[in-house]
Amino acid sequence: MESIAQPAQGIENGERPDLAYDVFARSCPSRGTLEHVTGRWGSLTLGALHDGPVRFNELRRRVDGVSEKMLSQTLHALERDGLVHRDAQPTNPPRVDYSLTPLGRDVAERLLTLIRFVEGRMDEVLVARERYDGARA
Repeated sequence: MESIAQPAQGIENGERPDLAYDVFARSCPSRGTLEHVTGRWGSLTLGALHDGPVRFNELRRRVDGVSEKMLSQTLHALERDGLVHRDAQPTNPPRVDYSLTPLGRDVAERLLTLIRFVEGRMDEVLVARERYDGARA
């Protein structure tokens, strides 16, 4: 299978020659993965899977507010990117568990660091929001 990666050519146009992929380039395949990982449902799904394998409905309850359709689409995208493993058991009724791949675990740990940081600084964020809204009222 042929790689579609385009190595960075130089520093012109903001390119970074040390990386094989450049998320800032419109055609770079890393951009789609970044969108899957950092989108609201992708980041919450990866974070929720960090504690171990879960079934679809457990995951849906954990990621409060996500629709069944959106969770399904998110899981498919993350599975395609190699971040989530889907394990379908041939039982009656069928049992499907979702878990992180080693790559997915690595990504989830970085996301959880960011999530914890944001949660820990929410008092400051709420004060800033009040100040911003008050100045525009």
